[in-house]
Amino acid sequence: MAEINVYFGREAEKKRFTLELKARKSLDGNILIFDHNEMDIVIMPAGKKIVTFAKDDFSETVYEVQDRFFTYLKRKGIISYDSIKGGNVYGSIEGLLEESKDEYVNTIDYALFNISKFLKEEQPYYDYIEDYEKMLDDYYTEPTDSDSTELGEVPQAAEKGNIMPGFNYEPYWMSYMLEEDKKKN
Repeated sequence: MAEINVYFGREAEKKRFTLELKARKSLDGNILIFDHNEMDIVIMPAGKKIVTFAKDDFSETVYEVQDRFFTYLKRKGIISYDSIKGGNVYGSIEGLLEESKDEYVNTIDYALFNISKFLKEEQPYYDYIEDYEKMLDDYYTEPTDSDSTELGEVPQAAEKGNIMPGFNYEPYWMSYMLEEDKKKN
């Protein structure tokens, strides 16, 4: 976790905000943010753009998160509406940073501040998913007494359910049955 200080306002009235992000700066000056569960975010000051990369495999859920992220940024006025596009890396999406007309607002600080807000808004959803998956694992691995039976509690029988003994359930059993029907006709 890195503490990042961002500043807004005139020199005499500057407001300082401290953000806690899993972030680092690359050798070429890009800011890499790893807080999100589905994507990595890269702010490229030299190229004046923000790029997102899928963390693992690219899927519909990753695209939906990237879409929400860039919609959030364009509504905040951080990226231009017409610049959002797929990147040159599979599963990446990028958008160009808007230039600040206000000399007292640093574009990168403003972007970092709003990215931090977006990540905080998204976190409860991922916390819920983790809790749900743990609950589901517990449900299957440690069932309650009402959801399980002891060995011998269900009596044995020759036929149970709708699987009839003697039927062959391998992939080609129906083709064998069809051959017998052809011979009869």
